[in-house]
Amino acid sequence: MPNPLNRVPLQSLRAVEAVARLGTLRAAAEDLGVTPGAVSQQVIRAEQVLGRALFDRQPSGMVPSGPSAEVLALLRRGFADLTAAVARAAPQGEDCLTVSVAPILASRWLIWRLPKFRAAHPAIRVRIDADLALTDPGAEIDLCVRVGRGHWPGVRAERLAPQVIFPVCAPDMAVRLRDHADLARVPIIRETRANFGWEDWLGPEGRLDVVPGDGPLFSDAQLCLDAAISGEGVFLTFESLAADPLAMGRLAEPFKGRHATPNAYWIVTPADGSVRRPVRAFIDWLRAEFAGAGLGATRPPG
Repeated sequence: MPNPLNRVPLQSLRAVEAVARLGTLRAAAEDLGVTPGAVSQQVIRAEQVLGRALFDRQPSGMVPSGPSAEVLALLRRGFADLTAAVARAAPQGEDCLTVSVAPILASRWLIWRLPKFRAAHPAIRVRIDADLALTDPGAEIDLCVRVGRGHWPGVRAERLAPQVIFPVCAPDMAVRLRDHADLARVPIIRETRANFGWEDWLGPEGRLDVVPGDGPLFSDAQLCLDAAISGEGVFLTFESLAADPLAMGRLAEPFKGRHATPNAYWIVTPADGSVRRPVRAFIDWLRAEFAGAGLGATRPPG
């Protein structure tokens, strides 16, 4: 059976992924180093080959069409894996380090900030091992970034920042949410494998009386976020997932409050405390990047 990947040029898929991630042809063109017209042509070419429209063309930008959300999420994950594979193929030495991190944090937040680390530390090569497995640092992994309670045996865990959650939705839906009670009258997008629930946000808001409505269910937080961007409902998200779409105006926060869950981001290294110079440089940079982006900062209701 012919490989379906051979049907679509890789250049077209790169353009589709960049537009899905960044929201506009211009932003995707800057990311890829080409013109917006070239990006548009590649997106159209991919849509023609696949026989479906991947985006809704709106004045504010390119919004993934509802049925295409899963396709685009898989594309993002695939290109994150390709980037990690290329990095892993690089020569290793004293100034090479491998970071184990969850795929969502890698593809939605970390990988787009790594150029800043490379600019500050050009002699250090970083390999990203994007995996959901609970990997321990050792011979092949220098450090891990995990989300949880921090009580893992056999390793050293340094708290990086609390996991902060808040509701998001498309801007045109946000205007319909003037009070917490309105959450019962709009679709609520839920991730079936989330490590937190609406009670973790409604409790600090003092509104445990509110029962959020029903809505789409997805097993992947990235799909949930894409569904929120496309206007399918309200999603209770976490900062590292939603930071960039919020900054680009593709999402809105209908309520002011941001609240911490019992979980946090942790930097995990070997239990004996042995950390090489490149690893310490990455940890220091990651802490500064989290702090500079305001990740982990809570906000009271208002």
